[in-house]
Amino acid sequence: MTGCRGRSVYRRRPDREGSLPPGRLGQHPTISRRGSRPPLSTLASHKLPAVSRALFDTRDESEILRLAMDHVSAVGPYRAEAGYLRVDGHMVPSPQVGPGRGHTSAVDRTVRELKGRDVPVTVPGRSRGRAVALHGPGGLHGYLVVTSRSRPTEAQHFLLATLVRLTAAALSVAVAHRRRREDALELHRLRRERAAFQRRLISLVVEQGYRRAVHEALAEVAASGGGEGAITSALHELTGFPVLVEDRYGRLRSWTGPGRPDPYPEPDLARHEEMLQAIARRGGPVRIKDRLISLVRPRGEVLGVLALVDPEADADEYTVFALEHAATSLALELSHLRRLAEVELRLRRELVDDLLRGTDEASAYARSEAFGHDLRRIQYVVVVQWRNRAADDAFARTVGRAASAVGMPSLVTQRSDHVVLVAEGSPHDHALYETLTRETGTPDGTIGVSARCDTPDGIPGSYQEALRALEVRRRSRRRYGTTFFDDLGLYRILGPGNEYQELEAFVREWLGQLLDYDGQHRMELVETLSRYFDCGGNYAETAESLAIHRSTLRYRLQRVREISGHDLTNVEDRLNLQVATRVWKIMLGGPG
Repeated sequence: MTGCRGRSVYRRRPDREGSLPPGRLGQHPTISRRGSRPPLSTLASHKLPAVSRALFDTRDESEILRLAMDHVSAVGPYRAEAGYLRVDGHMVPSPQVGPGRGHTSAVDRTVRELKGRDVPVTVPGRSRGRAVALHGPGGLHGYLVVTSRSRPTEAQHFLLATLVRLTAAALSVAVAHRRRREDALELHRLRRERAAFQRRLISLVVEQGYRRAVHEALAEVAASGGGEGAITSALHELTGFPVLVEDRYGRLRSWTGPGRPDPYPEPDLARHEEMLQAIARRGGPVRIKDRLISLVRPRGEVLGVLALVDPEADADEYTVFALEHAATSLALELSHLRRLAEVELRLRRELVDDLLRGTDEASAYARSEAFGHDLRRIQYVVVVQWRNRAADDAFARTVGRAASAVGMPSLVTQRSDHVVLVAEGSPHDHALYETLTRETGTPDGTIGVSARCDTPDGIPGSYQEALRALEVRRRSRRRYGTTFFDDLGLYRILGPGNEYQELEAFVREWLGQLLDYDGQHRMELVETLSRYFDCGGNYAETAESLAIHRSTLRYRLQRVREISGHDLTNVEDRLNLQVATRVWKIMLGGPG
């Protein structure tokens, strides 16, 4: 009876094609009726503990699902057709499904539409298909799609449910572990971000504090009326580096801090200009060798450079900021000084122009004292002309600097082709000429210096004397250098202020026939005679200076004797002819 009763229990459940025996496979803790737990097979009793260990030892969810699918066939007449994992709320086919398994798009659609229920599914070519939900403590983790080639027993059904339960539990553990790991990584990331934010915040606070300190230090310098030296001292205190300022041409203006070279190296003008252009193209401070250099450039015009001496390249962004800010302050300061200098220069020039034209002494004394120039001392007028250099503001400033460098305090103005100085005290021989030669890079210049002038009303006459000295030098054989009016001797009478009519008559008396002959025959007898006197009667030097042969020179001098009727060996004739040639050349515009 017992056996019959057992068979009747089994047969009470009709065999429906396409489904496993009814039962809640995905529910826990039991699948069969309460109190009727069937015995386990020997194979299952040996494998389940090992499978359980393997499932719980794995932390990869796809690997857990693969292990479960691989052991489905060990618990009964089952076949794992597909596996799905819940990823971001969606059922995704497991990538671990082997090549021998497969699933259709219809199965995919069915599984994706389920809400955690176990339902029968149709798998093409298979029988008794069912989608089994993998429920765990953490919720729904996925699905197993299982088919059965024959009707499973209660025991086999129980084993499948146990495998499903173990798989779901292992997935719960893996998911929890993954989430803890993700949480830990997220926490670590947030901590890193917080630390980075804190460092950035601290950096910003330090940076703002430093910027504020730079602004306050330089603003205090500006408010106190501090000039270039105060700005460079503040920059030195802010950065700790030696600070230097060079002018537009690379000459040192100031140095603050240790290590100043003595003597300071002379600049190479060509290389210095290339450096300025390179810095201007890049913008901002530029490192060149051991210096961090910033241009001092108000309104685009370079007035000089501000530099930090940093041989170890230790300057950071704070140092660069301080250098840039100091360069801006220095640009404003130098621009202001330049405007003042331009105003002072204009007023000085107006005073000199008035002195050259003639002005009242009281006004001249008062105005010159305002510029620190003492007109009550002996004055000299100096006229400077340089070949291929226009007498513009730049050249006037160059002449003024050179005069100061050689100890000639001066008032400076300019004319169309020369610069004029009204200088205190007697100029020192050729010092001004030598200094200007270095400044301009060429010796092709001429300087005329007047005789002494004791009162302002004598300055117009002194100006004419300087011009006369300049003209004599310019028309002489050695046209470049300095000529003093006091050294002109006879030539002092051959200048502006004398009667040209008498001079012309004198020249016609002694050179008239030669000048006429030259004009008719396009010869150069007068010029040959003048050059002969300039060379002291030396045949070789005269021929060389005229680029002619000595025999040609002898022929020309013989023609001079024949045409003029004057004897070059006669002292009186020789003197008058030499004076006539000088008057012709200097005063009457003869070839020079």
